[in-house]
Amino acid sequence: MTGAEQTRPRSSLSRRLATYFYIRPRLQLGTLLAAPSAWLIVVYLGSLAIMLVTSFWSYSASTNEIDQSFTLENYVEIAQSPAMRTIILRTVVMAALVTAATVIVAFPIAYFMARVASPRTRRLLVVAVIVPLWASYVAKIYAWRLIFSEQGVLNWALEPLGLRGPGTNEIALFFVFVYLWLPYMILPVYAGLERIPGSLLEASADLGGRPGRTFLKVTLPLAMPAVIAGSIFTFSLTLGDYIAPSLITKTIFLGNVIQQKLGQAGDVPFAAAMAMVPIAIMVLYLLVARRLGAFEAL
Repeated sequence: MTGAEQTRPRSSLSRRLATYFYIRPRLQLGTLLAAPSAWLIVVYLGSLAIMLVTSFWSYSASTNEIDQSFTLENYVEIAQSPAMRTIILRTVVMAALVTAATVIVAFPIAYFMARVASPRTRRLLVVAVIVPLWASYVAKIYAWRLIFSEQGVLNWALEPLGLRGPGTNEIALFFVFVYLWLPYMILPVYAGLERIPGSLLEASADLGGRPGRTFLKVTLPLAMPAVIAGSIFTFSLTLGDYIAPSLITKTIFLGNVIQQKLGQAGDVPFAAAMAMVPIAIMVLYLLVARRLGAFEAL
């Protein structure tokens, strides 16, 4: 049998398979998504399921053993402990303030990039927003720690004015979080504003709408899904972060409790129960956003 005769059946089989999938687009899509979906279900959702099951176990400090029988004592302790409630509330308030601040700072930048800047300037600004993401996360935190330290650059610059910086406390942590997560807000808002047709803004102006009214009635509602998308990043990242709080301030946040219980105490079930708290908060946040119609324009 010649080489051409050996190649012909393979080519014919490939052609039949291509035709079979071509006339069945849903099967083609399902085949393409099978591997990523399996990875998502097994690795991501599977790990969450294991963490949920672990949160119903208990840990004995005296024997250093984990009892795998079902119990709600971890969740009862979280709900009844004033210290835990204070830590959760502190973390949620910090996440909300950081999210609000990033929206306030990111929106004008994203608006300028999408609606005002020239194409060349727009590309440079996009690069300027993305480049900080390439730097080491820990290095950026240490840089801000040096800035806010007693002998840091901030106090040196404010000393001639008779002022002092906030030092290493919750206020400094707030500024660090805003700096860290700002690109995650700018990029979605920029993408959302860029997709708004200019004809809508022109129609508003033709109908007598002033710039402020056009922004409130046209631009902001259309950009709200992008703002919600960015807030998911900023809010969730702040909820779970434990490195920045441990390096900037001595105040305990939710991520610090999880890290301490998991590392020093070895109380894996309680750490798993605490880890379910930010997940529950984010699910509630998304449900409220959906209820308010934030995803209707997506």
